[in-house]
Order: sequence, then C-alpha cells, then structure tokens
Amino acid sequence: MRLGFIGCGVMGRPMALHLLRGGHRLAVWARREDAMQPWLAAGAVACTSPARVAREAEVVFTVVTADADVKEVVFAPGGLAEGFAAGAILVDMSTIAPQNARSIAGRLAAQGVELLDAPVSGGGQGAIAASLAIMVGGRAAALERVRPLLELLGSTIVHVGDHGAGQVAKACNQMLMVATVEAVAEALHLSRVAGVDPERVRQALAGGSAGSRVLEVMGGRMVARDFAAGVEARLHHKDYAVLIAEAHRLGLPLPVSAQVCQQLNALMALGWGRCDTASLLRVLEAGQPGTGGN
Repeated sequence: MRLGFIGCGVMGRPMALHLLRGGHRLAVWARREDAMQPWLAAGAVACTSPARVAREAEVVFTVVTADADVKEVVFAPGGLAEGFAAGAILVDMSTIAPQNARSIAGRLAAQGVELLDAPVSGGGQGAIAASLAIMVGGRAAALERVRPLLELLGSTIVHVGDHGAGQVAKACNQMLMVATVEAVAEALHLSRVAGVDPERVRQALAGGSAGSRVLEVMGGRMVARDFAAGVEARLHHKDYAVLIAEAHRLGLPLPVSAQVCQQLNALMALGWGRCDTASLLRVLEAGQPGTGGN
C-alpha cells in the first residue's frame, strides 16, 4: 500500500521501519530532515510537507506528542487535510484528549476522510519488538482496512468503540500504569526508611500477588537508581492532564488518580520531567529528610 508516516520519535521511528519492512511504500515528513534519515536509508520517500505526505498515501500514520501537535499536522496550512483524497484514512497513534479525537474525526469526515484514534501501550521496546497493544476508536470498517498494517506494529489490537474510544482506553491504561509506578515507589521508599533492603523487598513482592511488570521494570530502576528516561516523565504528566480533564468533563471523582497527578506535578516542579517516571521515588525522598532525592 501507499502509506504516509509523521512522527519520528522513540515510538514512531521503529514503527515506520516495520511498515517499510512489510513491503509498503512510505512517504514521510519531519520538521528536521536529519530526523528522517533512518527511514530514508530504509527506502522511505521524503516529502516537503504533511500535505504532500497525504497526497502520496492511502493511509497516513501520525505519532506525535500532544493535542496541539496533532491539530497542527492535520489542519495547519500545508497540513494533511490539504492533501487527503476522499477515502483516505488517518491513523493517529498519539495520546490526546478523547474530545479532540472526536472533533478531528468530524472535521475530516466532512471531506470523506476516516480517522482512527489508535493510541498504543508498550513503550519504545514494544515499538521495536512490534508487540504494542493498540486501542482503536473509529468505524469498524476502517479498522478492517488497516488491520494488516496494525498487525505489523502490535500483538494486541482491540476495537474499543467509536471515535475517541481508543483515547479513553489509553487514559485508563495510563491511570493504572502510573498509579502502579507510584505504589511501587511508595513501597520501596517505606522499606528503605524502615531499614530493610528495597531490592530484597522487591524480590519478595515479585513472587506474590503484588508482582507485576511495573514492579519488575520500574522497581528495578528505582533500586538501581537508574532514572535515565525509558519514557520521559513529562509525557506521563501530559497524559494525566488528559485523563483528569476528561474526569472533570464527566463530573467523575478519581481520588487515586488525582493524588498521582499531584505527585507528577511535583516531579515536574523538581525538574525531572525528562527523566524516567521512576523518579516518582525521588519525589517521595525529596519530602523525607535524610533520604536523598538525587
């Protein structure tokens, strides 16, 4: 198929390469030409604008940071909307507000273009391994057209519902995952302050009902004090703003998520936004005299 791809970050770079290796023609665009080099070396074709990407493609994938980035790529002068032909599909794999996904879908539908909001979970390693979980909102018929493409990117593809449903599912994913990171941080902080080896506590917990992938990976980083970014904490901070705003719109109390959001706010204020979210441990330490926080 003739495909387009915009978004050459930690997630997007390996995802686009999987599509190329699947035998598809790929038109790409990025603000910085050097960012596209791995794609171009693998056979992608560089475009001068998002509109040009849309003219070259039946299906376009976008994986960008935030709501404003998606809107700019799609609707700014020279954006995708200027180049789409009727019948095209935009698969937006960014994490944005459900209401914005619905709004974008409505605007594109007016010109005969389908939107699938299809955010992912699995991080950079999941993108490299093509083992992502993909949560899809939009029309089922549009999903079936692109399912073979999504199967090149992920191992779990679930049609959650209509436009925006994929983003609701992603908000729920982030709610659970980051709240678990906070819980792991609190458990290891308690063990350390109580004078018990956090690594031995982590090993003990891993074998019981508290065991989880988050305890294994994020707990391991906390014990090793390895706060270099796997996923930058600022992105989880952004995602929590999305889910808290959705809860506010619905008049829905989320007391645990609200507390986790405050811890992420503190993390940002302490200047650790580009570090790993395991830095939630350091937020706790910063409020506990004599326990470090570095």
